[in-house]
Parts: sequence; structure tokens; C-alpha cells
Amino acid sequence: MEEGARARELDVAVRVVQMACSLCQRVQSGLVGRNREQIKVKEDDSPVTVADWGVQAVVSLLLSECFGSENVSILAEEDAHTLSRKDATTLLESVISTVNECLSEAPKYGLKCPLKHLGAQEILDAINSCNSSGGSKGRFWVLDPVDGTLGFVRGDQYAVALALIEDGEVILGVLGCPNYPMRKEWLNYHHRYYRLMTTLSPPSGSWHKGCVMYACKGSGEAWMQPLVHDFGVYDQQSSARMIHVSSISDPAFATFCEPVEKANSSHSFTAGLAHSVGLRKQPLRVHSMVKYAAIARGDAEIFMKFARAGYKEKIWDHAAGIARDHVICPARLDSFQFGS
Repeated sequence: MEEGARARELDVAVRVVQMACSLCQRVQSGLVGRNREQIKVKEDDSPVTVADWGVQAVVSLLLSECFGSENVSILAEEDAHTLSRKDATTLLESVISTVNECLSEAPKYGLKCPLKHLGAQEILDAINSCNSSGGSKGRFWVLDPVDGTLGFVRGDQYAVALALIEDGEVILGVLGCPNYPMRKEWLNYHHRYYRLMTTLSPPSGSWHKGCVMYACKGSGEAWMQPLVHDFGVYDQQSSARMIHVSSISDPAFATFCEPVEKANSSHSFTAGLAHSVGLRKQPLRVHSMVKYAAIARGDAEIFMKFARAGYKEKIWDHAAGIARDHVICPARLDSFQFGS
């Protein structure tokens, strides 16, 4: 019974993240270079967009619909304080429109859509309900609606990250990476080239990028499937394929990931450390938890981040991407022999 329930939770989580990625793609396509009023800055100077609030509302509403609101506890990054201000009417209207448009497509993903158009209060309540206190006991979902918002507003890499935690351990994780290519060799192309090729290629063309990676604790397996695009319908069985971490154990042939922004991690310190332990390849610099996706699929072997003094990591920045027992990205550092 427990395995069956967990399998259903994973199945629903993957479908929900697929929908959330679709929402993000629509917002990002209209955001890059215009619609700057849809971007706000939080107290910590990090950006937040219509997509952040929209995804949080959609995930909250869908999980509650599938499992019952009384059975769903969510810890997420955003709240609706900004949207509730009197001067945020236009922003709130954009969120309402985005959420309702996304929810109307739920049947395409095998999920139920609301019977009526949702209003402002229902959506604000859905966002604010993601206020679980977490803790080492019990079960709760952890959500980062748009991890790597800076990359998102630039039209670059970002991730939708959803995890389920039980008694302090991640038991399933789902990473949606809308701009991360299905094939490693495509990493050499700039993201703008993807958009061009996607426009020029037919609906079945292989240039449509984006993937969702997911796994469940204890299975020993991790899977990847392409995003569902406008022309597609969700079909997990025919599209998913198993992924594996790299088998490379020699630092000279290993690739390490690090954040794009120097403000998030010291590139000079990382470069010095990489050289001292024998790493010779150029780093893979990407925004967000996409770094975990790269390692999970074997595109890189190591993730290094050395945050500035005083910076505190948040649970939603890591929960979906790292866990014990081969959830998505098992630790591999112990397989490297550093030094003599």
C-alpha cells in the first residue's frame, strides 16, 4: 500500500511540474526584453515574477485537488504579500490570468481542472497556504516555484523544483528544467539558438528542448522525460528514459558545476580549489538547480559552491535535487581520490 501511494504521489508530482514548466515557458517568452513590470524585487534583492507566484498557486491547487487539502502541507519560497498591496492590481491580474490559463490545460496532463474561473482571493489563498513550518517529523512538500529567477528573466536556465519530505528525508524529487536540452551535445549552443530552431522546426522536430527529471527513494533509479509542448499530450510511459550519473572517477576528466553569478559563489576560490585537486576541464556554469540535473544525467560530476559570508541556504534550493539513496542526484565526491 505504501509503495502504491508513493508511486501515485510521484506520478502526480511529475504531471504537476510538467504543467508548471508550461506556465513558466509562456511567461518567459513574453518577459525577455519586455513586460518588466511583471518583475519585482524582494527584500533580499532577488527578483520575483508572475511565474513564481503563478507556479506556487498552481502547484498548491493541484496537489490539494489530487490528495485533499487536509492531507497537503507545502513549504514554499513565496508569499502573496506583494500581490495583496493596493498598488499591485495589474500584477495580480496577470497572475490570475496566468494561473487560470494554466489550470485550463490540466486535462492534457491527466489532471482535473477547476469547474470555474478562479478569482483573486482563491489564488492568493493558494499561494499563502504554502506556509508549512517543515521540521524533522511528518510529511510535507517543498517547492521552489522558479529556482534561478535571475536566469529566468534573462531567458536562460532555471528550474521548477518539487520534493516530498517524510520525517526529515526526501522521499521523492522532481526537477523541471524548461531550458535544459535533452541531449548533452546541445549544451554547446546558446539558449537563443534553441528558440530560433524551435521556431523553424516542425512540431515534431528534435530541437524542442526542456526536460523533467524525477526519482523516488529506494528505487535506485532516476528518470527523464521531455517537456510536453503545445502540440503534445502527457504520456509518461512512451517518453521517459532512465538516466545515470557519470562513471568518471579521474578528476582530470571530470567536469564541475558552479553558479553563474560571482555574487553567489567565489569563482576564483573555486578555480584554485579545482586546480589543486586535479580538475582540468572548464566548469559548467548554469543558473539554479539545473546543476543537479547535469550531475544526475552524467553531464558533469561535481557541484561546487562557496557562498559569501552570512548567506543561508534554503531548503527549497536543494531538496528536489539532492537526497540519499539515489533520489535524483546521489553524492559522488567520495569516488574521487584527491591529492597524493
